[in-house]
Amino acid sequence: MPAFDFLIIGSGAAGLSTALGLARLGSVGILSKDQAAISASDWAQGGMAAVMDFTRDSITMHVEDTLGAGAGLCHPAAVSRIIRAGPAAAQQLINWGVPFDQQAHGEWHLTREGGHRVRRVLHRADTTGHAIESTLLAQLRQHPEIRLMENHFVTDLWLQNGSCQGAWVLGKESSMPELWTARAVILASGGAGQLYLHTSNPLVATGDGLALAYRAGAEIANLEFIQFHPTTLYDPDNTPFLLSEALRGEGALLRLPDGRTFLEQYDPRAELAPRDIVARAIDAEMKKNQLAYVTLDISAQPSERVRQHFPAIYAHCLERGHDLTREPIPVVPAAHYTCGGIVVDQSGRSTVPGLFAAGEVSSTGLHGANRLASNSLLECVVGAAGIVEALEGLAQLPEKPDGNLHSCPPSTVHDPIIHRDHIETLRHDIQNLMWQSGGIIRNDRDMEQAIDHLESMRTRIGDVSGVSRAYQELRNMRQNAEILLRSALFRRESRGCHYNSDHPDNHNNPQDMISQRDQEQPYARPIPAADADATSARHHP
Repeated sequence: MPAFDFLIIGSGAAGLSTALGLARLGSVGILSKDQAAISASDWAQGGMAAVMDFTRDSITMHVEDTLGAGAGLCHPAAVSRIIRAGPAAAQQLINWGVPFDQQAHGEWHLTREGGHRVRRVLHRADTTGHAIESTLLAQLRQHPEIRLMENHFVTDLWLQNGSCQGAWVLGKESSMPELWTARAVILASGGAGQLYLHTSNPLVATGDGLALAYRAGAEIANLEFIQFHPTTLYDPDNTPFLLSEALRGEGALLRLPDGRTFLEQYDPRAELAPRDIVARAIDAEMKKNQLAYVTLDISAQPSERVRQHFPAIYAHCLERGHDLTREPIPVVPAAHYTCGGIVVDQSGRSTVPGLFAAGEVSSTGLHGANRLASNSLLECVVGAAGIVEALEGLAQLPEKPDGNLHSCPPSTVHDPIIHRDHIETLRHDIQNLMWQSGGIIRNDRDMEQAIDHLESMRTRIGDVSGVSRAYQELRNMRQNAEILLRSALFRRESRGCHYNSDHPDNHNNPQDMISQRDQEQPYARPIPAADADATSARHHP
């Protein structure tokens, strides 16, 4: 039975940052269900938002932009704390060797994205996530106190005396999980974009950490807030490809196929409006004009600058038959970011003792109803630092679990589906159901019917801790889809990236919607000091 001081589940920016920070405190095990580099962090194009130019920018401005995008549901104290920690978090990445782009005289090259009033996004061309992921992985692989295990899937968390002290781990060639113990368990497993038919996320983004925490009894907040990225390459025969919001920050315009622009009809900031507004505007125009896509046009900008700033995007589009520098590119919205997650405090503690969370899987209060572009990598690094500080500050770590353990993994149904073709069919059913009923625009009737369908699907899927990774992902996706839809149905308003056509207005009282295993229905929790007057976003000149 493997045992560590700290067991980290997930190998994106949050997991790697946490591992590097904790290694000086004890032994660290970090589990990746696939190859370690396969993560949403690695796919991130835009960059990391942090105040690095105090002449043109300020902490106050970054806080205000974050609150504006969050549509009144951000936790102001959390926003202020995380934004203030931004410069130090950026410096930590720089110290680890992340090669952010610089200008000729050594200043950081900062870009601008939707919702930001000024340039404040650190980046490495248009492959910032890969630069961070590869740099941190290289650091981690050299550390003697860190053991990285790829192709290991966590099926359930293990609680002893009410505290999380380990996890059941399924190896690549095994159908029966093994118990791995730890003094503290950290979930850094990313979001749940694969719940949807169209997503910018990698195949691994099935919301496993959310499901693990929910089954362990942790609080989950606001899972209904799924941010849809406005611009992924429309290419029905291939995997969707993200076209960074930084393109619009550098002058790209969204157009209808006949060349007309349209965003100015929806928001005075047009191309620089927050993502929820842009995604809904595209969705509305596509439906109104019966379009399969709209276009993104940066051809008016100098071609050499476009190729230099967006080399990976340019090359990928060219490979698919589109030249960014010469023509408009067909685009559609896609599920991109999970704004809600496991409720954590400023130290990353969940409501289950011994269980921590960082990154997209967590709900810190930073994003509210809609994430401000490039705040996610910031949250990963700041969240990791908070966990390290909390565990370092303990007088002594909790005792290691007893080595003579005879517990068995949880199991409620002993006859799960096992055929991969059947699993793939049900997975596609969930994705299609969520795209139709829990997508950019929702309504009560469709969500109620979808919940009924998911409940009936539970019996067919079963609920065991073994079988295979594909089965476990399906099990988690079904559970997360039901949590999301129940929370969305309970929130009888529209805010940020949750829009219900039956309830188009927002409440005056900002609330988190909390889902928990032992509660039959979600319940509302007021957000202290939140901006009750915010509707979809503040309008800045």
